[in-house]
Amino acid sequence: MSSVLNPVVHGIFDPATWTVTYVVYENEGSACAIIDSVLDYDPKSGRTSTESADKVIAFVRQKKLNVAWILETHAHADHLTAAPYLKSQLGGQTAIGDHITAVQRVFKGIFNLEPSFKEDGTQFNHLLKDNEAFAIGNLTGHTLFVPGHTPACVAYQIGDAVFVGDTLFMPDVGSARCDFPGGDAKTLYASTRKLLSLPPRTRLFMCHDYPPNDRPIRFETTVAEQRAHNIHLHDGIEEAEFIRMRTTRDATLAMPVLILPAVQINIRAGELPPKEDNGVSYLKIPVNSL
Repeated sequence: MSSVLNPVVHGIFDPATWTVTYVVYENEGSACAIIDSVLDYDPKSGRTSTESADKVIAFVRQKKLNVAWILETHAHADHLTAAPYLKSQLGGQTAIGDHITAVQRVFKGIFNLEPSFKEDGTQFNHLLKDNEAFAIGNLTGHTLFVPGHTPACVAYQIGDAVFVGDTLFMPDVGSARCDFPGGDAKTLYASTRKLLSLPPRTRLFMCHDYPPNDRPIRFETTVAEQRAHNIHLHDGIEEAEFIRMRTTRDATLAMPVLILPAVQINIRAGELPPKEDNGVSYLKIPVNSL
């Protein structure tokens, strides 16, 4: 098959947040897309840095790639996006699924954001609709709406590769939590069946890996492997069984360490809140709210 049907996928793992950023391209010198980037953030000091994003920049420049898109699968709760920094260094358009507006509405209320904060997604260059096609040079991507973890999650299908965000994890880890605002286990089950109905050899790329039993980091699998071995979603797991498992498990999970700063930044497409009269941006911590 041609490289257009089998894009090159390069993953860059961030051990601090267990996140994988992907660079997807046809060949050296071609257009590319960057998916789910990471801006380093120290919760103790409130300082950001760009070590993780600089690794992405170095790879893009090494391969002489031209950035067409900087994509987000959803408004992440476990890391900050580096999209604005990457765009300033490499160009490209930022994009996310068009249901981000629902997430913006919810969290504008939770954080009591400034009245000027827009809930229309215009912080991003483009909002992608379900099954919308977009070009990455000679590659064609399609957006797949896969809510459940959040109400706005999307996956990106580019040739034989699908970038699933937090919808699925590696087979020995299972599935995403559904207890964030707007999350729903029944909806997630339907989204995973949508992904697992793709051809068996379809490559699936995870946004995170949390390896059990000291397993080496892995973030690529296939539809066939997931259907045979996913501990939460293998063939034979019915919807009601999954909902019981997911609801029970979610009730035991602590909130992600970076959820409060991450969501505030990520619903702004990675931009900091407006500076106050002393020239400093501030993040809010709602007390006894979440």
